[in-house]
Amino acid sequence: MTSYYRPVPRYDHCRPDTALPLAGGWLWFDTVEEIRRDAPSRLLPAAQVPPEALDRLTAPRAPIAGIDLSRPQLMGILNVTPDSFSDGGEHFEASAALTHTRDMIGAGAALIDVGGESTRPGAREIPIDEEIRRTAPVISAIRGEAGIPISIDTRKAPVARAAQAAGANLINDVAGFTFDPDLAPFAAAAGLPVCVMHAQGTPDLMQADPQYDNVALDIYDYLQERVDTLTALGIPADRIVVDPGIGFGKTLEHNLSLLQNLSLFHGLGCPVLLGVSRKRFIGTIGGTEDARHRAPGSIAVALAGVAQGMQLLRVHDVRETAEALRLWQAATLGQDAG
Repeated sequence: MTSYYRPVPRYDHCRPDTALPLAGGWLWFDTVEEIRRDAPSRLLPAAQVPPEALDRLTAPRAPIAGIDLSRPQLMGILNVTPDSFSDGGEHFEASAALTHTRDMIGAGAALIDVGGESTRPGAREIPIDEEIRRTAPVISAIRGEAGIPISIDTRKAPVARAAQAAGANLINDVAGFTFDPDLAPFAAAAGLPVCVMHAQGTPDLMQADPQYDNVALDIYDYLQERVDTLTALGIPADRIVVDPGIGFGKTLEHNLSLLQNLSLFHGLGCPVLLGVSRKRFIGTIGGTEDARHRAPGSIAVALAGVAQGMQLLRVHDVRETAEALRLWQAATLGQDAG
């Protein structure tokens, strides 16, 4: 039976000689939880982890689209949709989208993620031509005045192709490159880095009744299979970001279990993206019904992710998250996040 190794991440300034860097970043570990499906978990000294698994946990992550991943970075969300769950319609017009992008860049976003199709629970698929009409002109406008990396949030190869022609340089697929069989080969041929996310089911049905044997291990196995498939298609592992997909086909209990086990996903050897911004479980726990008012809860969960080594945080509230991140790093690491 397979053993999985979850590093126990730490950031204390008093660091023992046995400490190892977590993914080449700002955290360290010297203890690992060995998890098996057929036996209770146990804590092990990191030195007892098999060398190949230990290398995946410790190796520095290569830059993605030029972004330094030795420190946490912010991916600013730009939804050019009329119906996204928390900001639908706010940036639907090109001028509003560009103004919001300028604000996010000024606030500290390292990457802008442009999406033209809502993937909120219950959302239905839109036509390809409409998705291109929403996204490509905005990407072109951003590229015309900023050198920041741009991600296209899509499940569809024609949309990604149009986005790349407009200036996008990363594909972020909430369907894990399983929706459109042409999308991964396009990414490989174009030399684009990718973000592969886990979702159980399509957006219109994903929250109906999600089931897992072990949510963290099941998603780990899914992402491992996706990484193996993408590398076989010609996308190098150092161009792949993984995302456990908080809120996509998960109950509140599933989400909390994933958040407690985020450091497990460093074992895939890829950078890890955490996308929790304004999601329903934050409103449920925090008592905030209106998604637009969930910034405090979103920031709290984002910082919990940083404390487990998440390299990319996908957020709506860039300015507020950047400020909180600077304070977190100053208070815990004694350094500025800038």
